Amino acid sequence: MIRKNTKGADNMKLSVSQSKLSGTLVVPGSKSHTLRAVALASVAKGASIIKAPLISEDTISGITAASTLGAWVKRGDDSIWKISGTGGRFLEPAGVISLGNSGTSLRFFTALASLADFPVAFDGDESLRTRQMEPLLKALENLGASSESNNFKCPLSICGPIRGGETVVSGKSSQYLSALLITAPLCPEDTVIRVTDLHEKPYVEMTLDWLRSQNIEFENDPGLSCFKIRGGQSYHAFTRRIPGDFSSAAFPLVAGVLAGADELVVKNLDFADTQGDKAILEYLEKMGAEITLLENAAVVKPARKLHAVELDLNATPDLLPILAVAAAAAEGISLFRNVAQARMKETDRIYCMCRELEKMGIAVEEFEDGMAITGGVLHSAHLESYGDHRIAMAMAIAGLAASDEGTTLVNDAESIGVTYPSFIEDFKAAGASFYVN
Repeated sequence: MIRKNTKGADNMKLSVSQSKLSGTLVVPGSKSHTLRAVALASVAKGASIIKAPLISEDTISGITAASTLGAWVKRGDDSIWKISGTGGRFLEPAGVISLGNSGTSLRFFTALASLADFPVAFDGDESLRTRQMEPLLKALENLGASSESNNFKCPLSICGPIRGGETVVSGKSSQYLSALLITAPLCPEDTVIRVTDLHEKPYVEMTLDWLRSQNIEFENDPGLSCFKIRGGQSYHAFTRRIPGDFSSAAFPLVAGVLAGADELVVKNLDFADTQGDKAILEYLEKMGAEITLLENAAVVKPARKLHAVELDLNATPDLLPILAVAAAAAEGISLFRNVAQARMKETDRIYCMCRELEKMGIAVEEFEDGMAITGGVLHSAHLESYGDHRIAMAMAIAGLAASDEGTTLVNDAESIGVTYPSFIEDFKAAGASFYVN
């Protein structure tokens, strides 16, 4: 059964017609960086300043968890967040902490809540209730926590305090490991974490970069399969600007390649950042796209012809939906493999992208760990997003590149607000024929 992230009666429909884009788009801040900043600020000693955070449904869920556990959050006009941390001493919540659709917030704050000596309960929307938590809950139980859950899924509660020790965790989702790495320094004793089957390594590297910025003492092997974190440490207040999100930048970059009128400039990019999804630039160039890098921007031109590629997407699973659209317009058969974890996201992205591209006239083959896409001609169609923000945006880009003058309809497009709230307005300003009904 395919999970659908339902949001009540919203069901916003996005109508898309063939368009030619030009101009400049400024991508929003990184969701991954923003949520790490919120998590660390919530347990730091003192007041942290987070500049240019991503303002989205997922990051607001993170703020909700932080404030419910005792952090004081001042948002102002949302250009800067000021978070006075708890120093690791949480308040006991009066009720359940609702995290909407934010799987990252669920993993991070479940682990942090295990430091407390009282139960903390979490829940979320229908999609969040499908996210597997067993690897993290069992890893925390090895460190002294107890938990209750609906078959290791939300609604769930965790109770500590964990003290440190040795544990093992599956790396099938990197968020399990990142949650433990963020939490372990606050344990009174040293922690050893052994990792099996690690996926999405760039996200772990991002977490380690945050720990290094806090002078947290830890050791790890080169393969990131074993970590030793010294206990009794603390986080200090910080000031940090959130870089632009390469996961979000992938959508205008592909749009510029497939539906550009001339040049499309994508701004707010830090090419030195640890984000794994900056690989979108390399992937598109392999397909034949022409991309010029400026100091904090990428200039993309429409491609006369794209070539099929074979890619291992294990480190960059969030790029699967939009790369599938690019492959649908390329010559030959593109193959995306080693990305089985894409089935564990907001929905089963491998299955869903296969079904929706088929509706647009594209031949696809589904594998357990990926998909094969035979490039062809995209036709307008009525499509489902399954309430998944990345599928909704990917199918909107496909609609812009459709060969006919019909209208592509994307259902449940309100999910776009999870990571890129300004997506529709930004693209309309660049010439996209988007109509919301």
